[in-house]
This record gives sequence, structure tokens and C-alpha cells, in this order.
Amino acid sequence: MKQKIVVAFGGNALGKTPQEQLKKVRNTAKAIADLVEEGYEIIITHGNGPQVGMINEAMEYAARHREGIAFMPFAECGAMSQGYIGYHLQQSIRRQLEKRGIEKGVVSVITQVAVDQKDPGFQNFTKPVGNVWYTKEKAEAIAAETGYVFREEKGKGYRRVVPSPRPEEIIELPIIKTLAEAGNIVIAAGGGGIPVVKTDHGIKGVAAVIDKDYTSSLLAKELHADLLMILTNIEKVCINYGTEQEEQLSKLSLPDAKKYLEEGQFGEGSMKPKVEACLCFAQNGGSAVITRLECARKALKHRTGTWFEP
Repeated sequence: MKQKIVVAFGGNALGKTPQEQLKKVRNTAKAIADLVEEGYEIIITHGNGPQVGMINEAMEYAARHREGIAFMPFAECGAMSQGYIGYHLQQSIRRQLEKRGIEKGVVSVITQVAVDQKDPGFQNFTKPVGNVWYTKEKAEAIAAETGYVFREEKGKGYRRVVPSPRPEEIIELPIIKTLAEAGNIVIAAGGGGIPVVKTDHGIKGVAAVIDKDYTSSLLAKELHADLLMILTNIEKVCINYGTEQEEQLSKLSLPDAKKYLEEGQFGEGSMKPKVEACLCFAQNGGSAVITRLECARKALKHRTGTWFEP
């Protein structure tokens, strides 16, 4: 029986423009095709912070400065980002599979993810979106005009941030499961999924971005995946990062992962959610690994990456 892997990679790995993204997804497609060639069943998730911010800012600018152009809500911008990232991934993965003589369907599912309206994440703006860093003065001016919230990133400037509630339910889960079981490579829950809340009148989109690592962990759990693989820009997780005591970790026991999280060893918007997502999945009986995109195949042979095991 084929092993099932949920593979997650970040939106920052996709570039700042559609043109740059189309070039960058070729590397992603190669890594995915490598795993398919090894005989694994693959479900893909991805981030969308830069992309959804770019779309939202462009649509809002157009609505404010051109008569007749409608304002586009943030949730709809999230759906757009899922569509165009999925479109690029489908093209590139299919091309790689054809080169290797592998016949498999590749499909994207526009995925909604339910969150709690009372989630404290709605009061705590933490998720960066867009690709632009502003000066303090420019950020304050935009905030006054639009109500956007900005946060300083040291050495770069100010970047827009939005709420990031935790995922509770993947609405399209049965469809994702059916497509995967039919042998397709499924791209799902892009950007952590379009955040929606349940109301008396049905589900409704909200202005937020769910962290893709948390949704990937939930998806892996619900699909009974054998492995959660989070691909990022480092080969192994480090403690004491950026100091003389920096140490790369090949294995991370669940007690040590909890201890390092409590110590604040991992960055709030970078490594922390990845470690938490892997910890959560491993606590439910699965295995998880964090490594570089280029190291995916090597990591599956336990020759690199940071491994979490129950």
C-alpha cells in the first residue's frame, strides 16, 4: 500500500510576481515528481501570504482610483490566490510527470476552512501579507486611509499584517479524500484555506489568513496520512539560531519540541508554527519532517531534515 504524504511549502517560495512564480514552481514540481516517482501518494498544500496581499492591494487600489471597479473582499482574494497558484502548480507538475512517463491527474481544490468567530487570533494581527515593506511614515499614512495594520520587520521596514485564526474544519475534505484515493495529485487548502465562519445563513468568508502549517497538520490528520512534510528554506530546524551556540537538530522528540517552544526558541511567524504543526501531527500518531524543498527526496530516506516521531 502506498504511503500518503501531505507536502506543505510556503508562499514566499513562490516569488513576488506571477512571472517569477511560474519560474519558481518548476523547482517545486521537480521535488513533487521525485516523490511520485518514489511511489508515494501526494497531497500538496501551500502558503499564500505574499500572493493574497498582492491581489488585495491591487484590487483595492483599482476600486479606490477607478470608477466602476468593485471592491473585492479579502476572502475572495484568498480564493483568487488559490486558483492562480494551483494553476501554475498543475502546469509545472504535469510537465514533470510527462517527462518521466508518469500518467497521473493533477487537480486543485478551492478549499474553505472553518474557523471560530471567537478565535483570539481575530484580535491579534500577526500574519504578514503582500510583498511590500514600507517606511514608518508611509505605513501610518496607509493605515489612516484604509484601516490596515502594519508591523515592523527589523531591517526591512513595515509590512501589512492580518488576523490568523486556527483551522477547525476543512469543508471540502470529502472531495479531497475522494480525489486522492482515485490516484490524483491533489493541491488543496492553499494559503491555509479560505477562512470561513458558520452562520445561520450558511458559511461566510472572513478577512484573515490561516497559517498553512496548522491547516496542513489538520489535513494530514483527517486524511490519515503517513507523513507530514513541511518544506521551507532551511535543511534542519535549529535551536539558539543566529548565535555561537546554534545547533541543527536531526531528530526532535515530542518532549523536547514542547520545551523549546516554551523557551521561545522558534520565530513567531516563521519556525514556530511549523514546529507546532509537526508536534500536533506526531502527537496523533503520525511522523513529520521539516527540511528544504531541494532535500525532500533525501529526507524521505532519513538522510537529512528534522524528524518528529511519536
